[in-house]
This record gives sequence, structure tokens and C-alpha cells, in this order.
Amino acid sequence: MQDLFLLNSPYYYVNHYFQFVHYLLRNLYRGVNGYAEFAVNSIRTWWIKVGTGLYPEAGKILITADCGGSNGYRVRLWKTELQKLANEFRKTVHVSHYPPGTGKWNKIEHRMFSFISQNWRGQPLKDYTTIISLICHTTTDEGLEISAELDENVYEKGIKISDDSLKSVNLYKYKFHGDWNYKISPQKQTGQ
Repeated sequence: MQDLFLLNSPYYYVNHYFQFVHYLLRNLYRGVNGYAEFAVNSIRTWWIKVGTGLYPEAGKILITADCGGSNGYRVRLWKTELQKLANEFRKTVHVSHYPPGTGKWNKIEHRMFSFISQNWRGQPLKDYTTIISLICHTTTDEGLEISAELDENVYEKGIKISDDSLKSVNLYKYKFHGDWNYKISPQKQTGQ
């Protein structure tokens, strides 16, 4: 299945109604720099379609993420894309990365992905319609409901972010493990 998503074809995102920020199928895009755009666009889409309804008074957005892959704490594209998100929504984005090797602590993976895998059992994952349908029909006794839709954007691979572009990110590192815990505030709008 992993090879299916590494082709130059559309990607999909997953979200669910009871989490503040959904977490992506990280193993499908791990380590490919261009997929940071995909990760941030998935957060953007979730916020527009679900988050604003659940949290209409929210003044900031909290994202928890693994330390590696396309949304890793060292990935420049991840931070510049989050800056665009902060600017677009005029909200500060707080990011807390799980320490390296501790992705198993991610509650979303435990609450969601194991049930998706169980639901996929024995089903050939032949196309995106099948995959999305299987994800959307995953439920648990505790009330987990998952929705998914196709993201047909094309994401460029290998985007390089210059030192100057990274320096323009309005990033504040917290005192406790500032590389893993930081916020990105909206930049001042032109003309202000």
C-alpha cells in the first residue's frame, strides 16, 4: 500500500470529529520533504471543515506531531507552510513534537489507525475510492467516527527552503525543548 501513495497521484487526508487536530497517515509520506505541504494542507482542510465548527472561539491552534518525517522538527518546509497557515487564519500555531522514538505515545494513532487496519483486513486496496470508503466505514464501540476525502492537489517534491525564508518565519521556541515545542505567530499584514 505504501507504494500506492508514493506515485505522482492524489493524496487523501483523514480526520475525525473528536480530536482538535487530526494526525495524518504519517507512514505514507514519511521522509519526503514535499509532503510537508500535504500535511499542512490537511490541517488547513480539517480546520475549515471541522475545527471552526467545533472550536469557533479558538484563538490558536495546537498541533502534536512526531519528530521525524515530513512534519519533523527539523523540516524547514513544515515551518514555512505553518507560517502560511498562521497568516491565513490569523491564529498562532503551537507545535509540540513527540521526542524521537516515542511516536507510540501518539493517542490518535492508538485510537484510530489500529481500527482502520482492522477494518482493511483482507480487502484489496485497489484504488482511492476503496481506501477512502474503508476508512470512512471504520467505527469503534466508543464512538470513533472517521471521515476522509481525496486531496487532488499536486505537491512538489524536494522543495528547498533558504536560510532567509526560514528566518522570516515568526517562530518562538519555548524554554523546554524549544526545538520540539514552539509557536508560529501570524506575520504582520502589509499596510499595517
